[in-house]
Amino acid sequence: MMDWTDRHCRVFHRLMTRRARLYTEMLTTGAIIHGDRKRLLGFDASEHPVALQLGGSDPGDLATTAKIGEAFGYDEINLNVGCPSDRVKDGRFGACLMAEPELVAEGVAAMKRAVKIPVTVKCRIGIDDQDPEVALDTLARGLIAAGADALIVHARKAWLNGLSPKENRDIPPLDYDRVYRLKVAMPDVPIIINGGIGSLAEVKQHLTYVDGVMLGRAAYQEPWRLLTVDAGLFGEAAPHAGMKDVFEAMMPYIEEQLTQGARLHSMTRHFVGAFHGVPGARAFRRHLAENGTRPGAGVKVLQDAIALVDIRADAPMAA
Repeated sequence: MMDWTDRHCRVFHRLMTRRARLYTEMLTTGAIIHGDRKRLLGFDASEHPVALQLGGSDPGDLATTAKIGEAFGYDEINLNVGCPSDRVKDGRFGACLMAEPELVAEGVAAMKRAVKIPVTVKCRIGIDDQDPEVALDTLARGLIAAGADALIVHARKAWLNGLSPKENRDIPPLDYDRVYRLKVAMPDVPIIINGGIGSLAEVKQHLTYVDGVMLGRAAYQEPWRLLTVDAGLFGEAAPHAGMKDVFEAMMPYIEEQLTQGARLHSMTRHFVGAFHGVPGARAFRRHLAENGTRPGAGVKVLQDAIALVDIRADAPMAA
């Protein structure tokens, strides 16, 4: 979710669910140690519970950045060893680290010594020619021995040689049963499943086997799905009845960010799927695309775009 789940996106998503845990985009240890920490790590208090996702391999740097994240107020530190992008591979972090389980375990142990908040790991079931039965068990057991509090498993291999990052999101076949077997083998370890899950019905099915479900593209591309989470999984009312109510609640945040120098497009780019399938959705997207990037664009652009949507159809859809 690099370049997707920034602070503006997370505030938007939080207005649709009180209960789901939100994750930052992956931030590298080097960027945090040497970069503008307030810009990279700052977040709105409404986002809680929110986890900081890190990319890195040096145990000392991971411990340092985990401590920084804890000081900023994050609720969890998550180490990503599942991202297959070229930028990640070149920097010796992400999915390539599945070939170095001992190093990943050292990083987890270092972070656990440095912070009091939970430390979790997101991984794949394997990479390239690894046997997922052996690779995932080896990695998981080492991480739990090092103190990891939970494992989030994307139920696909990552092919670092031969597939692009985009292809790695779809072409390797999903193997949910492999994640279920990991849970059976480690019954006391919280196991969260990820990969290709697109509906609340699917979420409920997976929860009969594992402890949690992570949504990525489905939550971003069709954010209205989040309006069904609290009621469907926790028996609680959603924060808002429909997407137009969500945007009304979002307006004060947008106005505040604009006064601080943010561009409207930096926020509205996360809204393109908000009315997916609702009459007027295409006009909504077109209006934002044509007007949201203009210098000085303000909340009226968004208000005018919302007015193009059929209010009678604005309600959570079947998930």
